[in-house]
Amino acid sequence: MRNLLSFLVVILLCFQSCENDSKVEKEIAKIDIDVQVERFDKLFAEASPNDLPKLKADYPFMFSSQYPDSIWVARMTDTLQQQMFSEIKKKYTDFSTINEEIKSLFQHLKYYYPAFKSPRVITLINDVEYRNKTIVTDSIALIAIDNYLGSDHEFYGNIQKYIRQNFEAPQIVSDLATEYAQQQIYQPSRKSLLDEMVYFGKILYFKDMMIPFKTDAEKIGYTKEELDWAIENEPNIWQYFVERELLFETDPKLAGRFINPAPFTKFNLELDAESPGRLGQYVGWQIVKAYMENNDADFNDMLQMDATELFNKSKFKPHK
Repeated sequence: MRNLLSFLVVILLCFQSCENDSKVEKEIAKIDIDVQVERFDKLFAEASPNDLPKLKADYPFMFSSQYPDSIWVARMTDTLQQQMFSEIKKKYTDFSTINEEIKSLFQHLKYYYPAFKSPRVITLINDVEYRNKTIVTDSIALIAIDNYLGSDHEFYGNIQKYIRQNFEAPQIVSDLATEYAQQQIYQPSRKSLLDEMVYFGKILYFKDMMIPFKTDAEKIGYTKEELDWAIENEPNIWQYFVERELLFETDPKLAGRFINPAPFTKFNLELDAESPGRLGQYVGWQIVKAYMENNDADFNDMLQMDATELFNKSKFKPHK
């Protein structure tokens, strides 16, 4: 009887939480924000040398003063650039879905950060410099659209699969959300493995709040199979960290094994080849979720918390 009562209480709490979440999302959807993605990539690709002065006047921040106009003119007529834009044009005949996702991200940012002002959103070509796929400032959000042509595109043949698997259109808003998360998170000390895990856990929880319309796999940049593997093996991953007393270790090599992008996570076990990379980020995400579920905590206060304090108050237990 007691177990049944406990089960009913949990169901009731979950129902109330879902109802509250639904109310919040309805309020967020009413926020008036206008997003019009400016296709600078298209403007530049279709421009002639005579159009350059106007382009520079409209987008001065896109033209470094250290380069003479001859460099930009040469780029306009470069065959590789024209081929790149041709592929972008075929891929993005309709930008409306991405536009709506960005709008929803901005509505969520405005709800949780009332001072937020919608920036100009501008697409460009950056020669597949994938370490800078998106850049955001207070007034501008840049999207290097040539990094989102699809993971199997011929332009990405020399890029490792675990990196290019996220060169997909659905990742654009997730990458933007990551940039905004990094602006809001304050964590002065990132020395231990736990520090790194919680830091990236905060980023992923920020995405839970700002882009709830995206799947968990899209938030973390996993395939569905990789996320399923992480969920199924979560107890074993946690046991590995605890038994080897890795959480408070400060060896910088641990980030390379468990945090940084990689084809797989380096447990130095036979199962390594089956695992996705960045499993330390995944576990950090679960720790932050546990903290928010088990404490009457303010979202923004959590983003500023010390990692050890957050972990100690999280009461984290891996899923079974």
